[in-house]
Amino acid sequence: MAYQSFQQEFAQIPAITRAYTTSCVLTTLAVQLDIVTPFQLYFNPTLIFKRYEVWRLVTNFLFFGPIGFNFFFNMIFTYRYCRMLEEGSFRGRTADFFFMFFFGGLILTAVGLFVDIVFLGQAFTIMLVYVWSRRNPYVRMSFFGFFTFQAPYLPWVLLGFSLLLGNSITVDVLGIVVGHTYYFLEDVFPTRQGGLRLLRTPQFLKTLLDPVENDEDVGADVNEDERPGGFLWGNNNAGQGQAAQADENENDN
Repeated sequence: MAYQSFQQEFAQIPAITRAYTTSCVLTTLAVQLDIVTPFQLYFNPTLIFKRYEVWRLVTNFLFFGPIGFNFFFNMIFTYRYCRMLEEGSFRGRTADFFFMFFFGGLILTAVGLFVDIVFLGQAFTIMLVYVWSRRNPYVRMSFFGFFTFQAPYLPWVLLGFSLLLGNSITVDVLGIVVGHTYYFLEDVFPTRQGGLRLLRTPQFLKTLLDPVENDEDVGADVNEDERPGGFLWGNNNAGQGQAAQADENENDN
């Protein structure tokens, strides 16, 4: 019964969130069991472009270090905010969510050519947190019960936490910059006078990942604060009650 319950819960996780977090866990377990080593996974432009070890373009986003506090902390944040994005402002738009993954990964990889960061997964997590926080500006949050703040400050609180722990903030800053780049191009610039959408999901991804029957229902139950500016949403007031519920849930946490 417990196994069946786990299967049911696992199947209810949105597709992209399920695939990414599962890949991260399996990669970490593979390293823990000595099936592979971190040296086979890390980002190394020389090995990628000269020895054609192209898998490193992906695997460097999947390893968050050995099993321990840092791993669980990062995985909780990755799973939580990835899922809330996919079930919130990207509901019914799996292709658009996948394209955001691709865009974020591409920019982080390009920057990784010039900075000394061998694993980009944590920066990717901060990017997800940043996009979610900007699309939920009125949600109030608590940091370990010490103080409360509104969602847009969350990435900066995490950056400050890294600083207090004596960790490098380069990864956090990189994730914030890439997250803001996506947010600006997708949510801000298209709504300005003379603005236009520069990020367009390829049609083949929509055909592959989004069922046709979802086209008319997209945005029907998405919070107003989560709606990206470059997308044509349906007209309804359903999001108001959900926004209040989201705020209540965050306070309970």
